[in-house]
Amino acid sequence: MSGIYDQRPWLECYAADEPADIAPPYEDMLSVLTDTRSRFPDRVALTYFGTEITYRELDELANGVAEYLAEQGLGGGDRVAVYLQNVPQFAIAVLAGWKLGGIVVPLNPMYRSHELTTILADAQPAAVISSENGWHDALGEVVAATGVAVTLTTSELDLAAEHEETPLRGVERRRPAATADLVATATERRTATPPSVRLYPDDIALLTYTSGTSGTPKGATNTHRNISFNAQAFTQRTGNHDGSGMIALAPLFHITGLVCQFGAVLALGGRLDLVYRFEPSAVLAALRRWRPRYMIGPATAYIALMNHPEATADHFRSFEQVYAGGAPLPAAMVERFRSDFGLYIRNGYGLTETTATATSVPPHLEAPVDEETGTISVGVPTFNCVLRVVDDDGVDLPVRSVGEIVVEGPMVVPSYWNQPEQTEESIPEGRLHTGDVGFMDEQGWFYVVDRKKDMINASGFKVWPREVEDVLYSHSAVREAAVVGVPDEYRGETVKAYVSLVPGESTTGEELADHCRQRLAAYKYPREVELVGELPKTTTGKILRRRLRDEARG
Repeated sequence: MSGIYDQRPWLECYAADEPADIAPPYEDMLSVLTDTRSRFPDRVALTYFGTEITYRELDELANGVAEYLAEQGLGGGDRVAVYLQNVPQFAIAVLAGWKLGGIVVPLNPMYRSHELTTILADAQPAAVISSENGWHDALGEVVAATGVAVTLTTSELDLAAEHEETPLRGVERRRPAATADLVATATERRTATPPSVRLYPDDIALLTYTSGTSGTPKGATNTHRNISFNAQAFTQRTGNHDGSGMIALAPLFHITGLVCQFGAVLALGGRLDLVYRFEPSAVLAALRRWRPRYMIGPATAYIALMNHPEATADHFRSFEQVYAGGAPLPAAMVERFRSDFGLYIRNGYGLTETTATATSVPPHLEAPVDEETGTISVGVPTFNCVLRVVDDDGVDLPVRSVGEIVVEGPMVVPSYWNQPEQTEESIPEGRLHTGDVGFMDEQGWFYVVDRKKDMINASGFKVWPREVEDVLYSHSAVREAAVVGVPDEYRGETVKAYVSLVPGESTTGEELADHCRQRLAAYKYPREVELVGELPKTTTGKILRRRLRDEARG
């Protein structure tokens, strides 16, 4: 007899016309591009500060870069590292890599020499594509040390029609010597036809490095099948329409941005509105100018938009669906965003290793909030996907039992690059052991409680930081919160909270501790609350509990 997870109780939450499983029309992203370009050659694919790039132009520019890379000897399986912000050149570089049958390695443009050296030594790219400023600030030095032979650089100004009233103000052209100009190269060769390649579903499309918040970054091998499936799943779940606009709220170097933004618009011939990097005023200006219908981004981006003094409901009136990814949302934040702007943010859950989305909230429903913990659900598993909650021995746990979340389905990567032992430990038989702790309710809704390594042991009682953080977020003065365990002679560990406040609001640590004490068991509320200007974050916007914990422990 099959277990509760094999029965997929969450299918009852699907819309009446939604299938349990889907089969994308194409299983490699180059075929997705070819089909979309042939059907919608003159449709706008990208916007960028007054510039519009059609699918024909995007395809031709990618051909130009692919032709150049082929001339330099690159071919199938070679890695192409891309060190860019949300600019059109990022899309051009990714497509060029795929046209060669290559593997694209997206690099976070905020990484500096240590992170870059670690990743390039592991990925061993044959070529790197970088912004001019990024090259001068960090990448050029690392490339010289690692001996990468093929290099192209570009300015963020190159494809922007407008500069001054954007995040591009102050950006300077700084063409590095001995690097090819990406835009000039692409333009000169745009009528070229690069060597024809055949891609297979299990070919690696992306080598996407995890953020490394708990250790050395690992390269997840996202295949063409992984990406094409989840791009299709996201568009089908959101009800996205052909040609619909999407604001690029998430960074494209992150798996959410690559798949749920770029991959999704490619799959349906949509339009992606780029704003270089996240700056609330630039995002708000783009919302008014382009009136996109969809967006997905991290909680920190929504918090920043919500606290921007010029943000109004009118900025968001064109949206049909708004999603969050990267980290679970606090329920109080979801309600405040709806109160301020009239939009309900649909939670989602996924990892680099699940090629972004593994769960989402169906567009006809709202996520329930668990009465006992106050945690909002991250949704139900998407098409073809099975989530389980297991104990330390990997045995399925009953409904509402807390354990580790395990994911299986066509979105799960097959391996970590060059790490067979880590692959066997974390992805045995294709099932991803996420390291996240949560539970499933009777209707099949999943709840993420926390990360295994973040659990606090206070006097023998388990305290999950997220539960305390959710209570802190329910206080009107709290902008962001992070909770960690710190040494305590009496309890072994005790709870400490770091809090930044909403601009213009005031409170004290004692008041916030009392706010929690009235709503949580005695062993859970923070004995100390430290008010800070900003919380430390990863470069993708996730709050770094680990750094706070290390600082608190001296």
